[in-house]
Amino acid sequence: MKTVVAAALGECVHVAGITKFLRLAQKAGWRTIFLGPAVSIDRVIQVAKDEKADLVGVSYRLTPENGERLLGEFAEAADELRQRGTRFAFGGTPPLVERARALGFFEATFNGTETSDQVLSYLKGGYEKRENDVVFPQDVIKRIKWKSPYPIIRHHFGLPSVDETASGIEKISEAKVLDVISLGTDQDAQENFFHPERQNPRRRGAGGVPVRSADDFRILYQATRRGNFPLMRTYTGTDDFIKLAEIYVETINIAWAAIPLFWFNRMDGRGPWELEDSIRIHQELIQWYSRRGIPVELNEPHHWGMRDAPDSIFAATAYLSAYNAKALGVKDYIAQLMFNSPPGLTDVMDLAKMIAVLKMIEPLQSHDFNVWKQTRTGLLSYPVDLDFARAHLASSIYLQMALKPHIIHVVGFTEADHISTADEVIESVKLAHRSIENGLGQPDMSKDPLIQERVEEIIRDVTCTLNAIRSIGSVNNVDPLTDASTLAKAIEMGILDAPHLKNNPYARGEIETRIDHRGACRGINPKTGEFEEESKRLRQLL
Repeated sequence: MKTVVAAALGECVHVAGITKFLRLAQKAGWRTIFLGPAVSIDRVIQVAKDEKADLVGVSYRLTPENGERLLGEFAEAADELRQRGTRFAFGGTPPLVERARALGFFEATFNGTETSDQVLSYLKGGYEKRENDVVFPQDVIKRIKWKSPYPIIRHHFGLPSVDETASGIEKISEAKVLDVISLGTDQDAQENFFHPERQNPRRRGAGGVPVRSADDFRILYQATRRGNFPLMRTYTGTDDFIKLAEIYVETINIAWAAIPLFWFNRMDGRGPWELEDSIRIHQELIQWYSRRGIPVELNEPHHWGMRDAPDSIFAATAYLSAYNAKALGVKDYIAQLMFNSPPGLTDVMDLAKMIAVLKMIEPLQSHDFNVWKQTRTGLLSYPVDLDFARAHLASSIYLQMALKPHIIHVVGFTEADHISTADEVIESVKLAHRSIENGLGQPDMSKDPLIQERVEEIIRDVTCTLNAIRSIGSVNNVDPLTDASTLAKAIEMGILDAPHLKNNPYARGEIETRIDHRGACRGINPKTGEFEEESKRLRQLL
């Protein structure tokens, strides 16, 4: 166990920052020795020698001029210790930290603007880059474990040009607040990367960065090689899936893949494939990534929630996602849980839906199938007013912390108004950091009787949905829950349906939903307008 000795130096009696630093050091596995306020230079150095300290932390929060002289004396007196390999860190007010950095003695300085997880990262061996070595884990699972108990943070970013996006990524990386940059590419990059003849110059950069070559990806990835060295991932694409995957692995070291079951094809107009063929190809892509040990997220259920499907269908597709991932050999499965989808859900019912999903997929876990929880705020839930949107981001993430997520996908507060700039990404992530810190000590909201009651309701409904899919499956010993033909048929028959899918080439779009008095999204009988049990709707369908 490494040892850290810490004290407020000289005549300074302010120790709140030092004690917080030591609490984080204990979380990181350090043995801590606190010398208290107003400690002399000689005493700090003597205790550091006696205890064979690996790290000495000192603070000073009084007049910068006095502090600068004191730190100069301290650096001179402690230089012998530093020559022997003892490390030194300083914490103080921003003006004094600037002067402390100029001394060139302290390997790390903290001015109070750092988040707790940044300080914890330093204590675990990150935060500072030494001798050109990347000390931040470059594997998503290792980074999750390294950053615990804080979740890693992901944010979407992509501007209408490669140069603009690269500059923004450099700025975000240097801010050291974000762990994963999800590169947002434009539609032609997703669908027509290998088909320049199909690309439309008029929509270049619409909705994301217009990457057109492997070198473009390399430029953007290189922009992350600074600051806290964030990981990078991007869209799976809607055509040429394996060829795109090979590009991603080779150019950006893709952190994990996000692949739907039912979407990004002709059903939602985002790709050229027919529904059943698309399901089959997506399953092949999942296997491709799993064979390479790359984690996979199935970004499936929120597509139903954003189309006003009932909570039971959202949860059923979440289960199908995890079930297919396991069947297709995925070892590390990232379960995406998008809150506020649809936006009218109350917090209590939203949380109940997510708890139901996790309760259903928990039995799938095994020594070779790990579930990592990723939460995010609903894409369609942000107010246009940016002040309201900031508040929504913070409150939504606080609620998400009830699930103890491993990854939080921050959706920028500008989402309803415009694509986020680098500065706005940094601001959104800082808002998230504060909510996360508050949320680590929140009460256990899952104990609410209303939540427990709703969890059981959803599980009953999902059981009916899964049984309905099994009942339409073929009889040739193929598992209906992984059979592309059966899954496509489940949509065509209306077992899986959503109100926004009217006039769809595959789905019926006949189901109708409404938010009930508790704030849950449930199906209604189109003729009577009354809420209808999912089991009854399915019996009538079948």
